Amino acid sequence: MGGCQSYNGSGDEASTTLAANFNDISVLKLKNNNVHSAPSLEEKPYLQELFLRDRIADIDLFTLTALPHDLDRQEWMAFNTVSFFQNITLLSSALSEFCTSTTCPTASGPGNKVYEWTDDQGKRLKCSAPLYTDYAMSYIQELLTDENVFPSRADAQFPPGFMFLVQKVFLLLFRTFAHLYSAHYRDAITMEIHPHLNTLFTHFITFSHTFRLLEPSETAPLDDLISALTQ
Repeated sequence: MGGCQSYNGSGDEASTTLAANFNDISVLKLKNNNVHSAPSLEEKPYLQELFLRDRIADIDLFTLTALPHDLDRQEWMAFNTVSFFQNITLLSSALSEFCTSTTCPTASGPGNKVYEWTDDQGKRLKCSAPLYTDYAMSYIQELLTDENVFPSRADAQFPPGFMFLVQKVFLLLFRTFAHLYSAHYRDAITMEIHPHLNTLFTHFITFSHTFRLLEPSETAPLDDLISALTQ
C-alpha cells in the first residue's frame, strides 16, 4: 500500500535521531562560510583511520536497515528512498560552495571515474559535477513527488517497475556520494561534517547491500571505503 512519506515504523526513532543530527549541517555551513582551504592530506583522505571512525551516532545499522515486521517491502523501500534523498541533499548543499564548474568541470569519482548524464532521448552528456548533481536531484525530486510512482495515500498502490525506479535513484545517489568523497572530503573535514557523511554513506551502503539495490560494478570505485566502513 502507499503512504510512504508518512511511515512511522519500528526503525523511525533511530532514523529521527539521524535526521536530527543532519539538521546541524546548515549551522555548520554558516559557521564555516569563510573557510575555503582544507588540511593537506593524502590522495584518499577518506581512508585515513582518524577520519573513518568519526560518526554522528552509535547505531546498529543492520537493525535500522532490516524490514520491520509486517511492513510491506515496497513501503519500506519508499520510506528509505525519501529519507536518503533528503539527507544527501543537505550534505550536497552544504558543500556546494566548493563544487563549481571551475573546480569540478566533470562529474568525477575515485580512480578518475567520470559520470555522464543520459537525457530523455538517450543521449549521453558530459557535464560539470554541479550540473550533473542538479540533473540527478531534479530527476529524483520529480519521481518522489509523482503520486503515480511514490504514492502518499494509504490506499494507493505502487506501480509495476517500482523497484527498478528505486534502483535508479540509488544509483544516482551513489554517484553523488562518489563525487563528494573523491573531490570534497577535504572540504567536509574543514567544515566538520565528515562524520555526517560517513554515517549517512555507511547506512546507505548497508541498506543497498541488504536489498541488492546497486550492482557491484557501480560501487567498485568506493570498494575500499565500503570495506573500511562496514568491516
